[in-house]
Amino acid sequence: MQQLVGSDAPGVEVVEIDPDLADTVVLVEASGMDMADMANCIVVAGRRAGEERVCAALVLGTTRADVNTTVRKRLDVRKCSFMPMDDAVERTGMEYGGITPVGLPAGWPVLVDSRVVARDAIVIGSGVRRSKLRLPGALAALLPGAEVVDGLAVPL
Repeated sequence: MQQLVGSDAPGVEVVEIDPDLADTVVLVEASGMDMADMANCIVVAGRRAGEERVCAALVLGTTRADVNTTVRKRLDVRKCSFMPMDDAVERTGMEYGGITPVGLPAGWPVLVDSRVVARDAIVIGSGVRRSKLRLPGALAALLPGAEVVDGLAVPL
């Protein structure tokens, strides 16, 4: 991994990977990284009174986001679901398999499961499939729009 330069990102490293290894399970199998250090960013959308409400959720690879309860309540919608892949790619400006909580559109809440913040280090997407970012879990709580949420995810 290569240390990123700049005082705004202490402890953040970037590593190039084969784009075919961008999916979490495949990367863990190929690299030997710990699944508990992998953090997946998903994009969720719902509607209330005709208004779309969108957020990102950051959860560990050993968990799954509680979309139907915790995320739905945070968005204050009756129903929500994963944003379709094509929409998520277009609206984030990122590649599928590389979507990251870093650099999302302004105003999008980033719900961060409390387990993510508790990890010494996490591995997240970089916006493209050909690299990943490794950073202290605590930094996830400092991302723009970040809200640490207990119970955002449930164990697999």
